[in-house]
Amino acid sequence: MDDCIFCKIVAGTAPSWKVRENEHAYAFLNINPVSRYHTLVIPKAHFVNIFDVEPQALREVMALVQEVSNLYRSKLGLEDIQIIMNAGAAAQQTVFHWHVHIVPRSQGDKLDIHWTTHPEWRSDFDTMLEPLQ
Repeated sequence: MDDCIFCKIVAGTAPSWKVRENEHAYAFLNINPVSRYHTLVIPKAHFVNIFDVEPQALREVMALVQEVSNLYRSKLGLEDIQIIMNAGAAAQQTVFHWHVHIVPRSQGDKLDIHWTTHPEWRSDFDTMLEPLQ
Protein backbone atom coordinates (compact mmCIF):
# COMPACT_ATOMS: atom_id res chain seq x y z
CA MET A 1 0.00 0.00 0.00
CA ASP A 2 1.43 3.34 -1.07
CA ASP A 3 0.37 5.30 2.02
CA CYS A 4 1.27 2.67 4.66
CA ILE A 5 4.35 3.62 6.66
CA PHE A 6 5.11 -0.03 7.48
CA CYS A 7 4.94 -0.99 3.79
CA LYS A 8 7.37 1.86 3.12
CA ILE A 9 9.70 0.52 5.82
CA VAL A 10 9.60 -2.96 4.25
CA ALA A 11 10.27 -1.42 0.81
CA GLY A 12 13.21 0.54 2.19
CA THR A 13 11.69 3.93 1.33
CA ALA A 14 11.17 4.96 4.98
CA PRO A 15 13.84 4.75 7.67
CA SER A 16 13.88 2.04 10.32
CA TRP A 17 16.27 0.54 12.82
CA LYS A 18 16.24 -3.16 11.93
CA VAL A 19 16.71 -5.69 14.69
CA ARG A 20 16.08 -8.89 12.67
CA GLU A 21 14.13 -10.16 9.69
CA ASN A 22 13.18 -13.36 7.95
CA GLU A 23 11.69 -14.00 4.53
CA HIS A 24 8.19 -12.91 5.57
CA ALA A 25 8.62 -10.66 8.62
CA TYR A 26 10.62 -7.65 9.76
CA ALA A 27 11.48 -6.48 13.30
CA PHE A 28 12.58 -2.93 14.07
CA LEU A 29 12.81 -0.51 16.96
CA ASN A 30 9.61 1.48 17.51
CA ILE A 31 10.10 5.14 16.58
CA ASN A 32 7.85 6.07 19.54
CA PRO A 33 9.11 3.68 22.23
CA VAL A 34 7.51 3.25 25.63
CA SER A 35 10.59 1.40 26.92
CA ARG A 36 14.13 0.77 25.72
CA TYR A 37 14.20 -1.84 22.94
CA HIS A 38 10.43 -1.48 22.32
CA THR A 39 10.23 -3.36 19.03
CA LEU A 40 7.62 -3.83 16.32
CA VAL A 41 7.39 -7.02 14.29
CA ILE A 42 5.43 -6.82 11.05
CA PRO A 43 4.66 -9.07 8.12
CA LYS A 44 6.35 -7.92 4.93
CA ALA A 45 3.01 -8.25 3.12
CA HIS A 46 0.25 -5.80 4.04
CA PHE A 47 -2.51 -7.07 6.31
CA VAL A 48 -4.72 -4.70 8.28
CA ASN A 49 -4.84 -6.71 11.52
CA ILE A 50 -5.19 -10.16 13.07
CA PHE A 51 -8.57 -10.63 11.39
CA ASP A 52 -7.16 -10.73 7.85
CA VAL A 53 -3.56 -11.90 8.25
CA GLU A 54 -2.84 -15.14 6.42
CA PRO A 55 -1.80 -18.13 8.58
CA GLN A 56 1.69 -18.36 7.03
CA ALA A 57 2.38 -14.67 7.75
CA LEU A 58 1.04 -15.12 11.28
CA ARG A 59 3.46 -18.00 11.88
CA GLU A 60 6.43 -16.09 10.44
CA VAL A 61 5.72 -12.96 12.46
CA MET A 62 5.28 -14.89 15.70
CA ALA A 63 8.45 -16.89 15.02
CA LEU A 64 10.32 -13.60 14.66
CA VAL A 65 8.68 -12.25 17.84
CA GLN A 66 10.08 -15.27 19.68
CA GLU A 67 13.51 -14.94 18.02
CA VAL A 68 13.81 -11.26 18.97
CA SER A 69 12.54 -11.91 22.50
CA ASN A 70 15.17 -14.63 22.93
CA LEU A 71 17.82 -12.31 21.46
CA TYR A 72 16.97 -9.64 24.03
CA ARG A 73 17.06 -12.22 26.79
CA SER A 74 20.43 -13.68 25.79
CA LYS A 75 22.23 -10.46 24.79
CA LEU A 76 20.62 -7.91 27.13
CA GLY A 77 19.41 -10.03 30.04
CA LEU A 78 15.82 -8.88 29.55
CA GLU A 79 13.58 -11.34 31.37
CA ASP A 80 10.30 -9.41 31.41
CA ILE A 81 8.44 -8.44 28.24
CA GLN A 82 4.90 -7.79 27.11
CA ILE A 83 3.72 -8.99 23.73
CA ILE A 84 0.92 -6.71 22.56
CA MET A 85 -1.18 -6.52 19.41
CA ASN A 86 -4.10 -4.23 18.73
CA ALA A 87 -6.88 -4.75 16.18
CA GLY A 88 -9.03 -1.73 15.38
CA ALA A 89 -9.11 1.89 16.45
CA ALA A 90 -11.03 1.17 19.68
CA ALA A 91 -8.25 -1.27 20.61
CA GLN A 92 -5.62 1.48 20.10
CA GLN A 93 -4.43 0.34 16.68
CA THR A 94 -3.01 3.48 15.04
CA VAL A 95 -1.12 1.99 12.09
CA PHE A 96 -3.39 -0.27 10.08
CA HIS A 97 -0.73 -2.76 9.02
CA TRP A 98 -0.78 -5.73 11.39
CA HIS A 99 2.06 -5.59 13.90
CA VAL A 100 3.15 -7.02 17.22
CA HIS A 101 4.80 -4.97 19.96
CA ILE A 102 7.60 -6.42 22.05
CA VAL A 103 7.74 -4.18 25.12
CA PRO A 104 10.56 -4.87 27.57
CA ARG A 105 9.43 -4.25 31.14
CA SER A 106 11.17 -3.81 34.47
CA GLN A 107 9.94 -3.72 38.02
CA GLY A 108 8.68 -0.23 38.83
CA ASP A 109 8.96 1.08 35.24
CA LYS A 110 5.66 2.97 35.67
CA LEU A 111 4.40 2.12 32.19
CA ASP A 112 0.68 2.68 32.14
CA ILE A 113 -0.24 -0.72 30.72
CA HIS A 114 -2.60 -2.09 33.34
CA TRP A 115 -5.98 -3.77 33.05
CA THR A 116 -9.02 -3.39 35.20
CA THR A 117 -10.39 -6.86 35.86
CA HIS A 118 -14.04 -7.77 36.34
CA PRO A 119 -14.38 -10.99 38.36
CA GLU A 120 -18.09 -10.26 38.68
CA TRP A 121 -18.49 -11.26 35.02
CA ARG A 122 -17.66 -14.89 35.82
CA SER A 123 -21.35 -15.55 36.46
CA ASP A 124 -21.98 -14.63 32.79
CA PHE A 125 -19.49 -17.11 31.33
CA ASP A 126 -22.06 -19.79 30.43
CA THR A 127 -24.26 -17.23 28.68
CA MET A 128 -21.27 -15.67 26.97
CA LEU A 129 -20.27 -19.01 25.47
CA GLU A 130 -23.72 -19.83 24.05
CA PRO A 131 -23.42 -17.76 20.83
CA LEU A 132 -20.02 -19.35 20.17
CA GLN A 133 -21.41 -22.89 19.95
